[in-house]
Amino acid sequence: MATEVTNHAITYPDGFIVNNMVSNSAGIETTKLETRTAQVFPVPLTAGKVWDSVDSNLPSAAANDDLGIITGTWGTDSPTIQAGDIGGTNSTRYGVWEVPVPQNYKDGDTFIIRVRGGMLTTVADTSCTVDLEVYAADGSGAVGSDLCQTSATTINSLTFANVDFTMDNTGIDPGDRLLVRMAVAYNDSGDAGVMTPEISNMEVRCSTRG
Repeated sequence: MATEVTNHAITYPDGFIVNNMVSNSAGIETTKLETRTAQVFPVPLTAGKVWDSVDSNLPSAAANDDLGIITGTWGTDSPTIQAGDIGGTNSTRYGVWEVPVPQNYKDGDTFIIRVRGGMLTTVADTSCTVDLEVYAADGSGAVGSDLCQTSATTINSLTFANVDFTMDNTGIDPGDRLLVRMAVAYNDSGDAGVMTPEISNMEVRCSTRG
């Protein structure tokens, strides 16, 4: 005769349940999946658009208030974003990117857009900074408030460095579309040679579930 055992808890050691023990149709809740921190999602620099005319790609050289997308030499250089030779000038140039929030983003965790930049050949005698404005599209043709909590940060150095822009994570959900406007602001009076601000990389860094 079989004996029914009730209210009995079995404790398994960590790592007891392995991948091949889980059914392909197991209904595991997302919140129970492993958290992976600082996952990297590249943002293609070549996807940049003119900020006030998003049906147009960034020009091949910076002009007016637009940043430029620079091809470089195939097999030697990767494409970069540049503001052109800003020697002796004082202005700001922009570009826009549409950046998706990963579907498996761990809602409520830190969300960063990292930009890497610096100066080619010569630094500006006053300043050169990069800044981001970030808005989440609401799905009905409008946006909310600026999510970026990090102020404009200097890239006025011949040594390229990462700049991390932290977002207000209360305004970001998995699957959101983020509209990102990059601004490179510069101020130089001496015009002591060629000085070109360059952005060499952009990426999302966030925690994910699974």
